[in-house]
Amino acid sequence: MATRFNRRQFLATGSATVAVSVLLKACASPSSNNTATTTSPNTAGSPASQGFKAAIVLPGVITDKAWNQAGYAGLNEVKKQGAEIAYVEKIGQAEQAEALSDFARRGFNLVYAHGGQFDAAIQQVAGQFPNTFFVGVNGAATGPNIASLRIDHLQASYLCGIIAATMSKSKKIAYLAGQEFQATQEELRGLQLGAKSVDPTIQVSSTFTGDWNDAAKAKEAAAALISSGSDVIYQWLDNAAPTVLQTASDQGIYAFGNTADQFEVAPKAVLTSAVKRIDLAIAKLADLAQKNELKGQIYSFGLEEPTILHLGKFNPAVPADLQAKVKKTEDAILAKKITFETCTEGGKATRCVKGAA
Repeated sequence: MATRFNRRQFLATGSATVAVSVLLKACASPSSNNTATTTSPNTAGSPASQGFKAAIVLPGVITDKAWNQAGYAGLNEVKKQGAEIAYVEKIGQAEQAEALSDFARRGFNLVYAHGGQFDAAIQQVAGQFPNTFFVGVNGAATGPNIASLRIDHLQASYLCGIIAATMSKSKKIAYLAGQEFQATQEELRGLQLGAKSVDPTIQVSSTFTGDWNDAAKAKEAAAALISSGSDVIYQWLDNAAPTVLQTASDQGIYAFGNTADQFEVAPKAVLTSAVKRIDLAIAKLADLAQKNELKGQIYSFGLEEPTILHLGKFNPAVPADLQAKVKKTEDAILAKKITFETCTEGGKATRCVKGAA
């Protein structure tokens, strides 16, 4: 069975040994407690993977059916490569640096920090542990032993923006996320660009709850957006996502799933989902690390990697001609007939769309 640690115990133990166990998923149901867990490697790993240890620090729980669960799934993909793996859940901002440091002290070769909100903590600790490579998922930090892994959120949200603007009756749509940092800013920008390509006058508002998992805050924010007239909500939340999708369904408006295909969560409301197979992207970088080919740079995956980034199941309410328009636009992005280039707008650096389908 898996050896499990209370979060406070994990953060306080420093270089204490973590017991190796069989795969958690096969042996025990996840606890809601904050824990650190290791699992033994598969025996079929490549020679390069022997003795390789990878860990992930998660801001939420591995059962959220969204961001954190996708990160945990990625860690298990790394296990299939023959690595020993470990994770810790529900790490808040004040605990980030110590959680990352503790895995490094335990001799882990690769440590993922699962969210752009970890960038400052990564930069704080990486120089102290040159033998550990830190990867910020959705981050922007780089360094000798720091890489960032990104999905091109703007590409997917651009396509969703086209759908949102076409399906909206009020001509008011909204973006709702947990925190504001580069990845969410880019996703919001894509939604704006896609929507305005359909209707330049459409209003796109945004709200950040400050918490990816607080369902009460998310429900309150969604209700406020609906009260202000938004009839389509593009959300990016973790454990709080189902609450927003269900609120949209109850109020008779539309919404978008995110990270996982969340159509079944609220089939009356979800138009489609921006499916981000971050688990496969995590595994790709682990493979590079085991080959000593991982570099201190930003690795970005977009629609050109359809197994990693794609749209999910369409709601029957989305007309066939609109689905065809979205597919034509996606093809134009892949053919580079539509590009998203760095520009300045309102005195700030952003990305602008060039070209047409």
